[in-house]
Amino acid sequence: MLGIGTVARKVFGTPNDRKIKATRPLIEKINALEPEIEALDDDGLMAKTNELRSRAQNGETLDALLPEAFANCREAARRALGLRAFDVQLMGGVFMHQGNISEMKTGEGKTLVATFPAYLNALTGKGVHIVTVNDYLAKRDAEWMSAVFGALGMTTGVVYPQQPEDEKQRAYACDVTYATNNELGFDYLRDNMKSELTHMSQRGHNFAIVDEVDSILIDEARTPLIISGPAQDRSDLYLTIDKLIPELKDEHFTIDEKARSATFTDEGNEFLETLLVERGVLPEDQSLYDPESTTIVHHVNQGLRAHKLFQKDKDYIVRDGEVVLIDEFTGRMMTGRRLSDGLHQAIEAKEGANIQPENVTLAQVTFQNYFRLYDKLAGMTGTASTEAEEFAEIYGLGVVEVPTNRPIARVDKDDAVFRTTAEKYKAVIEEIKEANVKGQPTLVGTTSIEKSEMLSQMLTDAGITHNVLNARQHEKEAQIVGDAGKLGAVTIATNMAGRGTDIKLGGNIDMKIMEAISADPDGDPAEIRARIEEDHKTEEQAVKDAGGLFVLATERHESRRIDNQLRGRSGRQGDPGQSSFFLSLDDDLMRIFGSERLEKVLSGLGMKEDEAIIHPWVNKSLERAQAKVEGRNFDIRKQLLKFDDVMNEQRKVIFKQRLDIMRADDLSEIVKDMRGEVIDDLVDQYMPPKTYADQWDMEGLHDAIVEQLNMDLPVQAWADEEGVDDEDISERIEKHANEMMAKKAVAFGAGNMRMIEKQLLLQTIDGKWRDHLLMLEHLRSVVGFRGYAQRDPLNEYKNEAFQMFETMLDSLRQDVTRKLSQVQPVSEADQQAMMQKMMQERAALEAQSQAATPREDGRPSAQTTQEAAVPGFNENDPSTWGNPGRNTACPCGSGEKFKHCHGRLA
Repeated sequence: MLGIGTVARKVFGTPNDRKIKATRPLIEKINALEPEIEALDDDGLMAKTNELRSRAQNGETLDALLPEAFANCREAARRALGLRAFDVQLMGGVFMHQGNISEMKTGEGKTLVATFPAYLNALTGKGVHIVTVNDYLAKRDAEWMSAVFGALGMTTGVVYPQQPEDEKQRAYACDVTYATNNELGFDYLRDNMKSELTHMSQRGHNFAIVDEVDSILIDEARTPLIISGPAQDRSDLYLTIDKLIPELKDEHFTIDEKARSATFTDEGNEFLETLLVERGVLPEDQSLYDPESTTIVHHVNQGLRAHKLFQKDKDYIVRDGEVVLIDEFTGRMMTGRRLSDGLHQAIEAKEGANIQPENVTLAQVTFQNYFRLYDKLAGMTGTASTEAEEFAEIYGLGVVEVPTNRPIARVDKDDAVFRTTAEKYKAVIEEIKEANVKGQPTLVGTTSIEKSEMLSQMLTDAGITHNVLNARQHEKEAQIVGDAGKLGAVTIATNMAGRGTDIKLGGNIDMKIMEAISADPDGDPAEIRARIEEDHKTEEQAVKDAGGLFVLATERHESRRIDNQLRGRSGRQGDPGQSSFFLSLDDDLMRIFGSERLEKVLSGLGMKEDEAIIHPWVNKSLERAQAKVEGRNFDIRKQLLKFDDVMNEQRKVIFKQRLDIMRADDLSEIVKDMRGEVIDDLVDQYMPPKTYADQWDMEGLHDAIVEQLNMDLPVQAWADEEGVDDEDISERIEKHANEMMAKKAVAFGAGNMRMIEKQLLLQTIDGKWRDHLLMLEHLRSVVGFRGYAQRDPLNEYKNEAFQMFETMLDSLRQDVTRKLSQVQPVSEADQQAMMQKMMQERAALEAQSQAATPREDGRPSAQTTQEAAVPGFNENDPSTWGNPGRNTACPCGSGEKFKHCHGRLA
């Protein structure tokens, strides 16, 4: 019997079906406008933009303008790129404009889809940010889509690492700006470390479209984005502790693979204490439980984690004496990323690499709180529905599955589960051989470099030609992915198939043409192109006849999305294809999170050697295990966000104060109010309200006024006068302080005095905020222990963080008042020197924010390097270029790949 929910879905359709249906009238309106827009000449498209812009800025809603704007954008794309958007692409654009995530399968043209909502929302003149996962895609998409925006009369900019400030400001001033999530986050932090409004880059947060939204807003949003500067060097301590860890035995610590945590047992603590005393690290009269041992305990814990939780060639690789992290979701190297709290240094000590100094936080923000700054947010990806709850709860984003342009023809087989890893890999090799004989291209997914290289060796032993794509071969990524669809190709990929490069059946035709032209420089490019296109059609058909791309995964990932991304590489745009997952009971997911019931059932079946269990029930059981892991990870991120929300409220207050200070021409009233509050606090401290005169500490008040206000006032004599109370004393002190500061303003000159006040305020706020961030870090690390006392750690953190913030604001007022009171009028030359010194200090801090390596618990660096040009390189003489490969660095020194620079087809 059918359930009520099933019947309702059959009658009314799913919620997703209803959303799709609701957009049909809009799509019909856009299509109805097509003949009218087609009749316009190129200038007419731009004139239409000006008309729409004027209407938007005069109050007409963007929803009302949508049909005309989308029709205009579709025609511009057709003329500029030769691409006419399908109806389902328009649908994706509509959903994004409405503030949703459009889930669109691989190969459905998401890059083009983003132009529609971007164009519509840019009509307001407030700018639109299109966010990509890496700098290569930001530049590629900006260059590609600028033709569309240019045809519409709109400007396009791209933001990239190490960009000159003036160029960056121009990029943000464009109608549409392409950038990575990291650059946007770092620029937000850098802007809030600037001392002049004219130095700020971003002009607001109006609308952002996030590509690969699940990767950016979920995978990368687990830890804060941090700009940091160098701190005290403790290399010797890391090395000393690193030598102790191998002496530990199993009973000295416990490992929780689910929570990725390692902790010492009581026995381990005693053993360590003895060792540390013997090596002279811990004083003999000091215990690990003493407050003075906090730093040593922290280092020991990080050493244990480095040795027991982080594996070489899985979590990181060592390259040129440097420990480089590997992204567990994409398998890419994350050059510039550093783990925080000394963990990266502990891994460097373990591997004998150069130990970089630790860092102190200058500014930080989480991606969750950065992207929640935008008035409207949208996204696109091939895999979002499994995380729909998190998108809705954290970002207020809905997820809509957009239908494919052509029906999916890919066959997804049920998982095959083997008893052991050896049996699984044996079956994988046989499966690859079988596909290879037919000429069917095979994409083999692995979860680590180590496993990809082991499988590569097995294929080599079996005599099967193949390519390996992992963090060690990341430079060849586009080439390898481009070739992965060729007849008989075998490609091993570590969680990173695709990502910006489609796997096309028969291979990537543009790459083939480029290679053929490079190989025959004297040939006619048009003839070469025609020949290659003809050959490609034959090969493409041969691949289709062989069954299309075969995706063979050797393990399930913790996240269903990563599995779905791998599956999605096959069957693009209605192509035939096949996917299959080969698993074993030894796999991490099965071992750590797999259902015990599943193992019992498989054992009870009495599986024979090399035999696999294949059943839909096994798939469901595994997906339930994955859903459990995803739910646990969501809870962790939610908890982290709750803590960061406390800091976020304080960050908003501080950043708004800085902005108000920079915008103000005259801060004398603000400074005067601060001084008044400091005086009131001093008087309250030494002349408490509702007390008698003999209880007042006038000597203490006198000394405090000398220290804080740089004035020697006869407060004792004032207190001895008849009828004088604390309010009278406050007023007299304030009157003298104001007079003193007024004289200083005359001596300095009003303009100079205002500048001194502004710079002092900004410097003091920045210093206090940095110290406050450090205090919050320390509070966050210890507040968890309050749970043992039956107190909620989050409430404890909120209360103490609020008190610390209040204390910080009090000390800010005191510091500004004291510093301004101590500033003395000097000669004009000395004044200039003093002003110059203050400006240099500000500039040094800003430079540090530009150059500091982002420390990040796993956040990508915003750094790239500029290559030196090949000696003798002449832009107009290809004979001086050498013979660079298409994916090697261009000999001009731009840092771009040759195929995207001087090797680009005209």
